[in-house]
Amino acid sequence: MSEGFGLVVRFALHDLEAARAFDELCATTLEGIKRSEPGTLTYVVHVPVGEPLVRVFYELYADRAAFDAHEAQPHTKYFLAEREQYLAGVEVTFLDAVSGKVATGL
Repeated sequence: MSEGFGLVVRFALHDLEAARAFDELCATTLEGIKRSEPGTLTYVVHVPVGEPLVRVFYELYADRAAFDAHEAQPHTKYFLAEREQYLAGVEVTFLDAVSGKVATGL
């Protein structure tokens, strides 16, 4: 299973006020992703149970070129610049698909 390029990003936020502002920034960014990124297959923001100051992103792209296109979008550049004020830390894990089930027809 060589198709797909993904990553998981774990964001630690300063406090609850920063978490609320970060969530608003995410919502705005997601609108741009939905509107103009056909190669972004999945982009989900999670709050881990019991960790209100953590956000985990799961991102899946059709391929590396789709990820690169995502990174070049104005809404993504804005997110990357604005997020820093809310963050206490970031951990990124890039993923290569080995096997699995992929939804089709969406």
